[in-house]
Amino acid sequence: MCLAVPSKVISIANNTAVIDVYGARRAISLLLMEGEVNVGDYVLVHAGFAIQKVQEDMAQETLVLFKQLIKGEEEAYKE
Repeated sequence: MCLAVPSKVISIANNTAVIDVYGARRAISLLLMEGEVNVGDYVLVHAGFAIQKVQEDMAQETLVLFKQLIKGEEEAYKE
C-alpha cells in the first residue's frame, strides 16, 4: 500500500521544493512532476517525491482526514 501526503509548497530552487505539512517542513524532489509547480501549490508527496498537484480544497480535506485517523490511533493506544 502506498500513502501520499498532500503538502503545501513553501519554496522552490531548481528541482527541489520545501514543503510544509502540519508545520513540519522538508525538502522533496520535483523531478517526477509534469507541468509547473509554484509556491503555494499543493502536491502529493510519496517517498520524497512530488507525484501530483492537487487542488487546495481537496488537500485540506485530506489533511483533516489524516488528523482524524492519527487521533483515532492515539486513542486506541491509550486503552
